[in-house]
Amino acid sequence: MLETKDLGYWYTQQNDYLFKDINLSFEAGKVYAILGSSGSGKTTFLSLLAGLDQPKSGSILYKGEDIKKIGMTNYRKKDVSIIFQAYNLFSYMTAYENVQTALRISGAKKTDEKDYIIESLKKVGITEDLINKRVTHLSGGQQQRVAIVRAFVSGHELIIADEPTGNLDEITTGEIVDIFKSIAHEQHKTVIIVTHEPEVAKQSDLVYELKNKEFSLKTTEKIVVD
Repeated sequence: MLETKDLGYWYTQQNDYLFKDINLSFEAGKVYAILGSSGSGKTTFLSLLAGLDQPKSGSILYKGEDIKKIGMTNYRKKDVSIIFQAYNLFSYMTAYENVQTALRISGAKKTDEKDYIIESLKKVGITEDLINKRVTHLSGGQQQRVAIVRAFVSGHELIIADEPTGNLDEITTGEIVDIFKSIAHEQHKTVIIVTHEPEVAKQSDLVYELKNKEFSLKTTEKIVVD
């Protein structure tokens, strides 16, 4: 689904790189965690995977094709959905309207759009009494659920989330990760979560840890939760 080939990134000096020669692969139907401490470069790595920035060396392949060849704008529009820690919802809209807007921007067609949006929101715990509330009147966990629905209704096969549980309590964090797992396993999508939380990484299918400018594959059994 998604691969990095000899990927490298630095700001000004090549010898002062964040990472280089990175070769990772991400398959459909799985949840991946990119685990790393603050400042390790994991958010920059996410920006590259999402097509928000370009690598200094190497390439990123989506379904075997370089995303530069696909076109960064086309890639972001047609292939990848991004979920942010700050939710990035339209604050003046309701939960329903946020999802409806994303659906229409993506160009995805649904026979009964209204029912589809309502059922999608209900699946992640947004009940009928919340669906038509402005998102600013929802809790952080509820807003993140709306953001997740907004991401998957587009039909994109690749979902990338940047610290999606960073503002949430432990119980809500577990519920959000369960939603991601359901999306990956049941809808056969590739979900990549960038996080500094070992608790989140431990619940993922596979974990790539970025430490000392290198990535290593870790089994969830070896993730230490304080």
